[in-house]
Amino acid sequence: MPPDAATIAFEAHRPGLVRLAYRMLGSLAEAEDAVQEAWLRWSRADRDAVREPQAYLRRTVTRLCLDAMKSARARRETYVGSWLPEPVIEPEDEAMRADEITLTLMLALERLSPLERAAFLLHDVFAVPLEEVAITLDRQPASVRQLAVRARAHVRAAAPRYPVDKAEGERIAKAFFAASTTGDVATLRAMLAESVVLHADGGGKVRAFMNPIRGIERAVRLFAGLSRKYASQPAQLVRLAVIDGLPGYVSRERDGVLQTTALAVEAERIVAVYITRNPEKLTRVAQAEGGEPAQE
Repeated sequence: MPPDAATIAFEAHRPGLVRLAYRMLGSLAEAEDAVQEAWLRWSRADRDAVREPQAYLRRTVTRLCLDAMKSARARRETYVGSWLPEPVIEPEDEAMRADEITLTLMLALERLSPLERAAFLLHDVFAVPLEEVAITLDRQPASVRQLAVRARAHVRAAAPRYPVDKAEGERIAKAFFAASTTGDVATLRAMLAESVVLHADGGGKVRAFMNPIRGIERAVRLFAGLSRKYASQPAQLVRLAVIDGLPGYVSRERDGVLQTTALAVEAERIVAVYITRNPEKLTRVAQAEGGEPAQE
């Protein structure tokens, strides 16, 4: 049975709605749930009264995400260890590249209030007119403008100042994987910034360091120690990848856990390493690689 007009209209906007919801929530699974709920509301709506379907759907998804963020923030307060957004790997998810938001910026968005985040994403990233954003957030335009200004100030500080092209990113990621796996201290010292920060998200499901590791000395000691401990079980590089706009890779680690590693690079030095090991966040990655997220 061919799709009806309502379905055709909704599907035309689905990729953008998922992208918006993911940027709001940091989880593709939750984003898809929000978009599915928007579909149910769209299917029941009086569509003759809807003058602009895209605006209606975007408003519906934004409000659903704002509601979801209340419970999400409560869960984050009890989250075990560092929290990182669910990794989105390119090129499978090329639509996510349209807004040029990297994992680093996603974490900056986490520090905003829900309304600031919504105002910034809608107005600055998705180019939604200020008047429409005001209607969506049920605020006056002047108030929304202030929300966006405050959000912009926070996010601008996290914006990458030295973009890395894909070829250079792959070279850095491949070299970092080799050096960190073998405990090559000299290479690690040459690649890491003095103030490098390592983040690992295991979610309490698999082993991961609980707090960020800060500084080159502690980072080098960590990788050297892991290399000695697992000398007979070297990690396996599954593939190089662009993860939420950052160079990185997918690997099967020494303990059997599938993980993604994303690298923030500035002036040819790695300033941050984002390691995701929580199997609940790696379901899509595992499916793409034909394996299981964790084998602990």
